[in-house]
Amino acid sequence: MTRADAPRTAVCVDFGSTWTKALHVDLVSGEILGTVSAPTSLHEVMEAYDACLAALTEQDSRAADAEVLACSSAGGGLRIAVVGNEELVTAEAGRRVALSSGGKVVAVVATAGCEAESDLGSTLSFTTPDLVLLTGGTDGGNRDAVVSAARGLAAAGWRGPVVVAGNRDANDEIDAILADVPHVTCDNVVPKIGVLAPESARAAVREMFLEHVIGGKHLSSRSDFRRIVQGATPDVVLQGVETLAEVLGEDVVVVDVGGATTDVHSVVRPDPEAEHVREEVVAVTPVTRTVEGDLGMRWSATTTLAAADHSETTGARPDGELARPSAPSEGVSARGAHPSLAESDLSGEVEHRRNHPGWLPRTEQDKDIDELLARIAISTALQRHAGRSRVVLSPSGKVIERTGTDLRRVGVVIGSGGVLRHGRPGIEKRVMRWSARGGWQLPEEPLRAVDSDYVLAAVGMLARSHPVTARHLATHLTPSR
Repeated sequence: MTRADAPRTAVCVDFGSTWTKALHVDLVSGEILGTVSAPTSLHEVMEAYDACLAALTEQDSRAADAEVLACSSAGGGLRIAVVGNEELVTAEAGRRVALSSGGKVVAVVATAGCEAESDLGSTLSFTTPDLVLLTGGTDGGNRDAVVSAARGLAAAGWRGPVVVAGNRDANDEIDAILADVPHVTCDNVVPKIGVLAPESARAAVREMFLEHVIGGKHLSSRSDFRRIVQGATPDVVLQGVETLAEVLGEDVVVVDVGGATTDVHSVVRPDPEAEHVREEVVAVTPVTRTVEGDLGMRWSATTTLAAADHSETTGARPDGELARPSAPSEGVSARGAHPSLAESDLSGEVEHRRNHPGWLPRTEQDKDIDELLARIAISTALQRHAGRSRVVLSPSGKVIERTGTDLRRVGVVIGSGGVLRHGRPGIEKRVMRWSARGGWQLPEEPLRAVDSDYVLAAVGMLARSHPVTARHLATHLTPSR
């Protein structure tokens, strides 16, 4: 195909476990030409793609010949088990890398003190990961721990893909141990104490996801599914957030509220006060993602409501009731979206949502309760991502001790997820609210917007092959001042 014959538009597809979303984009201008969605069938996910493409082609005939790019979280997404030498350093570093690579961390195993391969084998059998991320040791340091962990994997019968991201001096020996296991070696995620180097491991996880996981989930019998998928959806979205931060010249946070989890993606430039902060054993990186598996609108509705009892950002009243954010319907209070709702009634409402994840709100009261759950999920997920800041005494004097990623200077917060995209006008003002009481390092004066056209995933898909288009498309998310 000559340059003149190359497609001038692209269809960007996100295969989700419940819905498949597609965006038709002009590759020259970055203009959005159409957006559609269709229910995902896990028997054959390409059925949803066919439905989306037909609808987009009806809107604009160029979609039929467009370039197609895709990402996927269907079938549970990418499930990663992290195996490291010990929990504080290498296992924690591996967990952070796995999250930033678009995976859901289903197990973290510290081999120090582990009862040989029996513990490792039972953990992997119980958690059923798609991939193992093997870490351990600093470069030039002790090789024994990561080599022993590799032997444990082989002895435990693990035959799935492995990404080896430990002491590079052990790579040759690990290659021999894992000769019968699909694996790839990359740079050490902790080359030295206090340094976290995730990029090489992120690329390796992406490679293994495409080569082994996509086909292994048997989501489609069609060869074009494997051909168009570029990576796991959270990995692609994080790339989109990075591009958005570059375009806006601002620190950016994206909160994606789903049915089962709430993901927080952040791109935060280094803090100029960092030299006054206690050095972390595992460094914090500028690009961070966290996944909260107990915060969501449907499958996790009951645990989301329970999280409100421990949150300092949702507006807790002295009597233990939640002060619900204002909404179009007046007179809303506490745990219900209506004055007559008792706590037991609200418990029944969230239980119904958990048991019927495809249920959609119909009445104003239904929507009030969904907004309450969304606010709890957003504020609690941001707390966990950001952590706290406090002054402590050290041998060298007073220092600022921080946990998590300091979001106080973040200029833009983007909300994503069905509850926000399909919400009533002004929903971002009602649910994207929080308080910094208790030392939480939350955004202080950000601009807020909703990714109503599901642009971020498309930006991430286009960023590598069409970077100029990706930047143009990202401007659709510029919040108004």
